[in-house]
Amino acid sequence: MANASSLTPLSKLDFSLFSSQRTTEKITPPPLNFTGTHSFPRKIHTLSGLKKSGSVLFSRLNDQIAQKSLSTGSELQVQTKMWKWRGYTIRYQYCGTSGPALVLIHGFGANSDHWRKNIPILAKMHRVYSIDLIGYGYSDKPNPRQFGDTSFYTFETWAAQLNDFCKEVVKDEAFFICNSIGGVVGLQAAVMEPTICRGVMLLNISLRMLHIKKQPWYGRPFIRSFQNLLRNTALGQYFFKSVATPEAVRNILCQEGKVEEKREWDLVRDSKSSRNPSFDPSKVGRIGGRCYHDTSQVTEDLVQSILQPGLEPGAVDVFLEFICYSGGPLPEELLPKVKCPVLIAWGDKDPWEPLELGRAFENFDSVEDFVVLPNVGHCPQDEAPNLVNPLVQSFVARHSASSAGLPLTSLS
Repeated sequence: MANASSLTPLSKLDFSLFSSQRTTEKITPPPLNFTGTHSFPRKIHTLSGLKKSGSVLFSRLNDQIAQKSLSTGSELQVQTKMWKWRGYTIRYQYCGTSGPALVLIHGFGANSDHWRKNIPILAKMHRVYSIDLIGYGYSDKPNPRQFGDTSFYTFETWAAQLNDFCKEVVKDEAFFICNSIGGVVGLQAAVMEPTICRGVMLLNISLRMLHIKKQPWYGRPFIRSFQNLLRNTALGQYFFKSVATPEAVRNILCQEGKVEEKREWDLVRDSKSSRNPSFDPSKVGRIGGRCYHDTSQVTEDLVQSILQPGLEPGAVDVFLEFICYSGGPLPEELLPKVKCPVLIAWGDKDPWEPLELGRAFENFDSVEDFVVLPNVGHCPQDEAPNLVNPLVQSFVARHSASSAGLPLTSLS
């Protein structure tokens, strides 16, 4: 690992704005302390002076990618199709006819529509696919109980789905562009079949703070009991019905809580609160802070795109199954096993996945770069696409120049 003194000073990085009406203000980050060693230098960048609209010149690692205004006039047509996977129907969207293949992977409770501001822009230079993971969006939602003691909704399942999608639909190697838990899916897929993934970009990857390994030993029995309570009693159904409303979704996305440092699921895990008559699950999003720092991006279209698939038959069982899923891989377990380049970008106003903890991932050899996105929350691709889209273009261009992708049929 590079020590702090060897990192490129932020003041010497060029993140200039192509507009005479705007000024660039440099952001000075807090001092960073690193331990361990790296086989090559790392850089932590903060994008500064960038606005949520207009033309941006993104300059980093000697690459320059121009991202123009997000005008819909020249956007390509995004198409929606269904794919049969292991007998299940999976929805995906695609756009673009040339260039490297990108597969966009959503987070918990979201779906491929969460990339609606990215697909048509990225498709100008890439073949872009966005998939609904099984159990989410408009993909099938098999009841987890039908699998008995075998867990179905796991990162291994979703990783297998992603790799098979690349083989059967994309029919090419691909870059995985991931948000939140989608990042764990992308890493798991890259570990399981390394010849498929050309690179992984992680946007505010889930830290999985509720993983059983991250809980004190004396609290683990309680966690298991509470998970059983959610799965097997009316409490889980009640909680889901309380959050599956437009008001609750909007609260989670944009209403700032009074106690910023308290994580939203602390309230849910508190058995006293869950038995308290004054406990209101619909306000749980207010406890966790704002998912979107820029609340003007929380539109009715966004709320409905998240809510409507959650009202589909079977959605409640998938929801409860995942919030009770405290096993499986952790990002810090997968990153050392990844053979392809990884770029991490982090919205610094994320109330759920703190930047201070995320920075630790910069220590892994597979991580070539860590970029801080100022004044952005948990879903940078939707809240600040004008920052994310050029970052994706730069990352893909850098790793496409050295070697062209081969069809997967050629790799067998």
